[in-house]
Amino acid sequence: MVGHQPDFVVDEIACEGCGVCVDFCPAAAIDFPTKTCGQWFISDTRFGPMVHARLGIAEENSGKLVTLVRKEARQLAEARGIDLIITDGPPGVGCPVIASVGGATSVLIVAEPTVSGIHDMARAIELCRHFKVPVMVCINKYDLNPQNSAKIETMAREGELPVVGRVPFDPAFTRAMVQGRTLVEFDAKGDAAKQLKTIWQAILQVPAMTAA
Repeated sequence: MVGHQPDFVVDEIACEGCGVCVDFCPAAAIDFPTKTCGQWFISDTRFGPMVHARLGIAEENSGKLVTLVRKEARQLAEARGIDLIITDGPPGVGCPVIASVGGATSVLIVAEPTVSGIHDMARAIELCRHFKVPVMVCINKYDLNPQNSAKIETMAREGELPVVGRVPFDPAFTRAMVQGRTLVEFDAKGDAAKQLKTIWQAILQVPAMTAA
C-alpha cells in the first residue's frame, strides 16, 4: 500500500523509562503512565546525611530515579551548608550512569583488572568525555591480575588520566561489611585501609576537586 507506515512496538524489556519516546512521538501515540517503582529516603548516618532509594521487587533502576536522588541531595546539601556530594553510580553507560555523571565535578572510575572491567572502563571514559567531566582512575583488587592492572594503567596514561590509587584484595572488606563498619574502622592498619586513605587524599588534590 502506498504511503503505508510500519507498525512500531515498544519493547517493555528494553525500555529504561527515560520517556524520550513520549516527547518525540509526533502523534502523541505513546502512553507513559506514572508508576511507583520504589521509594526514596533521607537517612542520618554517623558520617552525615545520605539520600538513597529502595526499589520494589523486580523493579529496575532508571535515570529518573537517580536524577531525583541527586536533586534531593543537592537541596539537602545547600540547606545544611554541605560543600561536597558523593554520588555512587552503577557500572555501564545506561541512563542511570548518565544521570550520575551529568553535572558532576569529577568522576572516579573504580576498575577491576578483568576483561569486562577494562571494557567498562573504556566506555565510562568515553561517556565522561562526552559530558566534559574530568576522570580519575582507581584499580580495585589490582594484585589479582597484575597484567590486566598494567593494561588499565596504560589506558589511563594514554588518556592522561590520573591513577589515584591501587587497592589490594583484602578479605577484611567482607568482614567489615558483616559488622556494618567501614574498612578503615575495622582494620585501620591493613594495607587496603591505608591505601583508601591515600586515595582520598589524592582525590582531594585533583584540580577538578580543588576548584570545586
